[in-house]
Amino acid sequence: MDMLTRLYSLPDIRPYEATVSEAGYEVRRAEPWDRETMRSFAEPFGELWPVEADRAYNHTPITAFVAVREAEMCGFGVYECTRRGYFGPTGVRDDLRGNGVGALLLLRCLEAMLEMGYAYAVIGGVGPTEFYEKVCDAFVIPGSDVGVYGPLYQLTGKDS
Repeated sequence: MDMLTRLYSLPDIRPYEATVSEAGYEVRRAEPWDRETMRSFAEPFGELWPVEADRAYNHTPITAFVAVREAEMCGFGVYECTRRGYFGPTGVRDDLRGNGVGALLLLRCLEAMLEMGYAYAVIGGVGPTEFYEKVCDAFVIPGSDVGVYGPLYQLTGKDS
């Protein structure tokens, strides 16, 4: 299913920045030299994730943020890749979840979308709805059970 969030009423990002920084992580806009690392990082999340995430490098500025710690990629978030106005995909290493990195990646991407002129963002093919409800007050779009990803999964023969 898909979710929708209001970009004009995002929460204060500073507490997330402080928490992530104190834990030794940096969340920054992706650079061209991050491309292959991010693509490899996205592979375990799903067959289509690296393809989608790679599209972020077709834009200027790059429509991706990465989380790094000691030069190791720990997470990524992209926007404006699957469709205009869409956030995702995004992923954080399993053992690092719950430390604010995913929330900061999400909020940095959403702020960038607001700067582009969007008032709302679609979060496509959501798994953990509670996370998005909590971090950015997103809500499920009625009737989006299949959403934009339905035809993709039909082509690949995979379940969504």
